[in-house]
Amino acid sequence: MKLARMLIVMCLMAGSAIAQEARVTELMSKDLTEFPGKEGLMILVEYPPGSSDPVHRHYAHAFVYVLEGSIVMQVRGGQETTLTAGHFLRRPERCSRRWEERQQNPASQICCLPGEREGRPDIGAR
Repeated sequence: MKLARMLIVMCLMAGSAIAQEARVTELMSKDLTEFPGKEGLMILVEYPPGSSDPVHRHYAHAFVYVLEGSIVMQVRGGQETTLTAGHFLRRPERCSRRWEERQQNPASQICCLPGEREGRPDIGAR
């Protein structure tokens, strides 16, 4: 019986971890004709309460504007930065970074990635 209970708890924990992923919606994409193979990309990222993402990187600068909530961002090896609604932040290209929503409230941001590679195979690369 204890084993069955433990398996149920583990399944519930795994299900809640899966449900905590951010939702990314592409708002706009435009080829940058003066830079072959590159595009300008604008996305909306919506973070469920308590969600997080492991270290990842983009091969473009990131311009981030927080619409609502609170997001903790950190460049690998650097200090954490807490961003709240109305904050703007620029992250350099190719830097590894992570994010986390710690306030147990929804959060969202607009992210502009000028110069991302077309097809975006590198978004999310660890």
